[in-house]
Amino acid sequence: MFGIDHSHEHNLGHSHEHGHDHGAHGHTHGAIDPTIYTTERGIWAIKWSFVGLSITAIFQVFVVLLSGSVALLADTIHNFGDAATAVPLWIAFALARLKPTKRFTYGYGRVEDLAGITIVLIILISAVVAGYESINRLFHPQIVSHVWAIIAASIVGFIGNEAVAVFRIRVGKEIGSAALIADGYHARVDGLTSLAVLFGAIGVLLGYPLADPIIGLLITVAIARIVWDSAKAVFSRLLDGVDPEVTDEIRHAISHVPGVKDITEVRIRWLGHRLRAEVNVAVDPNLSVEEGHEIAIEVQHQLLHHLNYLSSATVHVDPTDSSGEAYHHIEEHEHDNLPIHSH
Repeated sequence: MFGIDHSHEHNLGHSHEHGHDHGAHGHTHGAIDPTIYTTERGIWAIKWSFVGLSITAIFQVFVVLLSGSVALLADTIHNFGDAATAVPLWIAFALARLKPTKRFTYGYGRVEDLAGITIVLIILISAVVAGYESINRLFHPQIVSHVWAIIAASIVGFIGNEAVAVFRIRVGKEIGSAALIADGYHARVDGLTSLAVLFGAIGVLLGYPLADPIIGLLITVAIARIVWDSAKAVFSRLLDGVDPEVTDEIRHAISHVPGVKDITEVRIRWLGHRLRAEVNVAVDPNLSVEEGHEIAIEVQHQLLHHLNYLSSATVHVDPTDSSGEAYHHIEEHEHDNLPIHSH
């Protein structure tokens, strides 16, 4: 009877491809750690989106000083706030590049989840501020000047935020970062806020001063919806929630390995924006330890070969007559004067 734990980091690099094409599940070998690759990509996205939003906000500051528009001022504050969300993300990606230690044996990938929570809170605060300002303007309409300059600034704000949103969401999906995707939606929220300023200014030109706060309330509802969707994604990741199809894909990949008689357990967890799998497989009890080890290697190879979202896989091998974690459970017992317990 034997059990073998076998894990290996799946490397993404610039080396040889296998001679056959696997479409979306291409397989490469190389010296580049996938965590380094993805965090470098994330930091690159954060830097450029920070620059884009800073330029947008600085332009709006000049128009605020010119027009005295409180609506545009609120939008400018939102844009500076959106640029500021780059800070927790940058910290998270920078820490993820550090090597594991004796205390943090899995590394610091979880910091990205904390950054995601911070971003959701920032979006929530934006919703509260937008709602408060909109309600306040319903009861206290304000007169603004240089309306055409406000319209121009709001269009620049919308274009700048939407460009950053598309950029962050695309890179976030590429590297599997829920926090970066949430931050992209935050930029989209601020783009909608900029658009609200535009329609409010048009309403003022047409003689409807209440158009601005009414549209602001509608935008607040949209922000609240994005808060809800982003929070679900971030907290699901924090609790190691994965798409059920991932489990099915892992079982499907293992089932094609010769020598595997059964798949008893499949567990998947997030480490930052990378997935780690742990599986139990059953093999013929008459195999040698070396033969069982070879099957474990092939199981791991098939997983990392076909499922490129996995960073590593640990394979535990059991004989078919005692397969699964239930057979490793020790019944309650007492020893060394300790309370009755199990393992």
